[in-house]
Amino acid sequence: MFSHIMLGTSDLEKSRQFYDAFLAELGVPPGAANKNRYFWRANGGTFSVSTPINGEAATIGNGSTTGFAASSTEQVDQAHAVGLAHGGVACEDPPGWRGEGPAALYLAYLRDPDGNKLCLAYRQPKV
Repeated sequence: MFSHIMLGTSDLEKSRQFYDAFLAELGVPPGAANKNRYFWRANGGTFSVSTPINGEAATIGNGSTTGFAASSTEQVDQAHAVGLAHGGVACEDPPGWRGEGPAALYLAYLRDPDGNKLCLAYRQPKV
């Protein structure tokens, strides 16, 4: 459904360092520079950060969350920890299971250095 997701940043280099470390935990190679942006590509999707091209300040979307798929609860925990170690800030409940039964998800939330809300999500395989 989506071709890409782009978030605004006020500090491109700080954001690159955060996402290179954070996304590496999900198996994503380092970002590629393109003018005032960085792009990370994996599994047919593209994630990017950019300084706003209109010259105004980057702002976060209240109520917005960008979700990243993880392959295990351990990967969720590790990526969350690496994000926090690279300038991210924990938000919401600690990493853990939400919901019950086959619809249960293992989730972890944090904000990137610009305040954008991120979610790591692991879905149990269907049996």
